[in-house]
Amino acid sequence: MVYNIIGKNIDVWDKTKESVERKMDRIEKLFPQDVVATITLSLEKLVSTVEVTIPMNKRLIRAEVSDSDMLAAMDKAVDILESQIVRYKKRMRTRVRQNGESQMEEYRAILVPETSLDEEPLFKIEKVKHFEVKPMDAEEAVMEMELIGHSFFVFRNGETDELNVVYKRKNGSYGLIEPEF
Repeated sequence: MVYNIIGKNIDVWDKTKESVERKMDRIEKLFPQDVVATITLSLEKLVSTVEVTIPMNKRLIRAEVSDSDMLAAMDKAVDILESQIVRYKKRMRTRVRQNGESQMEEYRAILVPETSLDEEPLFKIEKVKHFEVKPMDAEEAVMEMELIGHSFFVFRNGETDELNVVYKRKNGSYGLIEPEF
């Protein structure tokens, strides 16, 4: 794995690079050798942010963590990346078993020597909710979302009659997801 370490509002010294590379070496065995990991370290108002992006065969594995300590943020980011790649490999392994050779090429692209992955299910759905999808505009949907205390809300757009989703972003603003067909 090749590391591309970038600093925003911070100088990245050799010692910092060594620490970051040492932390990333923990998950290096899960990735093919020719993968380039882009690691962005930034510092704003005593809050360190670590962003790690790893392109893998038409997909991106990404983690972003903020913490008061840069190395603690790096540890958390590596943990997130590790769980993402393990889940992705399990999913690909399951697809190969179900679909045969059609998924084999994509799986071979991510295949590296690894320890056996746990045989636990990928995801566990604990609760299923049913609700009426009412026609409304995006502003009404945001108000409904705030009333129920969720971070997203599914609604039928009154103008287009399509299913849309409003969600609360990390910076406190709101986003709207509209489907494209």
